[in-house]
Amino acid sequence: GSFGKTMGGVMYMHSFTGGGTLLSLGLSIVLYTMFVWWRDVVRESTYEGHHTSVVQYGLRYGMILFIVSEVMFFLAFFWAFFHSSLAPTVEIGAIWPPKGIDVLDPWAIPFLNTLILLSSGAAVTWAHHAIIAGLKQQAVYGLCATILLAIIFTGLQGLEYVEAPFTISDGIYGSTFFLATGFHGFHVIIGTIFLTVCCIRQWMGHFSPRHHFGFE
Repeated sequence: GSFGKTMGGVMYMHSFTGGGTLLSLGLSIVLYTMFVWWRDVVRESTYEGHHTSVVQYGLRYGMILFIVSEVMFFLAFFWAFFHSSLAPTVEIGAIWPPKGIDVLDPWAIPFLNTLILLSSGAAVTWAHHAIIAGLKQQAVYGLCATILLAIIFTGLQGLEYVEAPFTISDGIYGSTFFLATGFHGFHVIIGTIFLTVCCIRQWMGHFSPRHHFGFE
């Protein structure tokens, strides 16, 4: 599914025949896999009681390793950016930003999106503390606020891409900008899906003050 989605996306962006079809098929397989995975996890944890303390320890360590891998993943993009910006080569004019690149205003959409991200972090923390305190309705409100802020963030980032005066093909600056922010936006979209599932589960009463590992 993921391979088909990736290949379909590349083919679609290069106007190859069948690229859109392969992209849609791969995306459908990924979405179906996500649905089946969540169905099984909810069934095992909520109704069958398989998420014992030992299982939860394993899941926690797995999540820690995943977060470490994510840190390394984005560190590579920051490394590329700092390597190119702190010692710009003669090929890009020995200056940074490279000659001919009109940069985005950091106090416009980027600053607004930063505030939205910080606000969403506060909202999901509110939801977490509400679950611990047994306040079901407040937890739902906090999750809904987080999801709404995430959707606004994604929309603003899309608007930023449309209005950007440079593209991903404009040398190292465009490459590092769109790869780093693009993968970050992709993580926000995936996180929005996860939080939506958590919100539905909280509304259905799956989480309790002592058992909410799926949320954490």
